[in-house]
Amino acid sequence: MVSFFEASLKQLSIHHTGNKLVEEYYKLSDAPLKIDDEVLGNLLMQYFLKPFEKVNEVYRFYHPNDNLNLNEVYHFVHEIFENNQLFHEDSQQLAKHLYDVANHPKIKSGELYVAYFEKVQIEGEQLDVVGIFKSETKDTYLKVYPEQDGFNMSYEQEAISINKLDKGCLIFNVDKQEGYKVVVLDQAKSNNESAVYWKDEFLKLKIRNDSYNQTNNVLGVYKNFVTQKLDDDYEISKADKIDLLNRSMKYFKEKETFDMEEFGNEVIGNAEGIESFKNYKKNYEEEYESPIADNFEIAESAVKKQARAYKSVLKLDKNFHIYIHGNKDMIEKGYDEGKSMNFYKVYFREEE
Repeated sequence: MVSFFEASLKQLSIHHTGNKLVEEYYKLSDAPLKIDDEVLGNLLMQYFLKPFEKVNEVYRFYHPNDNLNLNEVYHFVHEIFENNQLFHEDSQQLAKHLYDVANHPKIKSGELYVAYFEKVQIEGEQLDVVGIFKSETKDTYLKVYPEQDGFNMSYEQEAISINKLDKGCLIFNVDKQEGYKVVVLDQAKSNNESAVYWKDEFLKLKIRNDSYNQTNNVLGVYKNFVTQKLDDDYEISKADKIDLLNRSMKYFKEKETFDMEEFGNEVIGNAEGIESFKNYKKNYEEEYESPIADNFEIAESAVKKQARAYKSVLKLDKNFHIYIHGNKDMIEKGYDEGKSMNFYKVYFREEE
């Protein structure tokens, strides 16, 4: 999704933000960092941009009052794009804003980097980008170096690994009226307060409703419907659940477009089940304010992502795992009265 083979880092300001709930403070630098070392510049490019190469979801800035200018990050980034002379001043304002929204005692202090890039590519278009990054995790590094007739060692504590970007976002100078194109990264777990404050409180982002997110959402909603909702309404075996998931994944891998009616008939194949899924999907749309169209182009990258989360393994106690990849008629479930145990009977033609 994001590539940077022609990109260049033009400006960088570094500040430190603490957690005011535990009486930590912020510290602002007086001027942008001067990068005269080419090797350092290349390392920073890798540190800031490489983690986004596999990020597919595109977001927009928003504000609950529907006035984008009330979104602080949007406001300051917009000023930077309009007048680059305000870059460092606005980077300081971004650091203050991040400090103000750190309203949980578990939020870690760290360095905040605000960077300006040229020629970063997204969706085939090279654009100027404002990047906002935060480093929270520090490591200790050993260094071995030659000395006289042998070697010696030293170490550096509280150092930053260029392969471990904790939090970041790239804001592309396009679609200004819609809230720009934004990609975001956060290594914190999704239910962690640190993750909530970065994306929801600091940035205030909403997902862009394109084919990638439509595909991703339908597969996610359907997976939850099969694995959770069906248990409430029907008696259905785990093998049948796996079959339903396999059929849906087959549909998305073979089709170029999603059609709700076609999907229901080909995958679910039961009028009552189809209606139940439509209601489940409608409840999701209302709860998360994320409408899913009944027809859209299927995004292959989203299918690949969801395929990793679709489980086709039937786990039997701690003794056996059965991988079901298709044709559920080749497996039968029963109960042995003599042993008082369930069993599966599996049919096959060749043993490999």
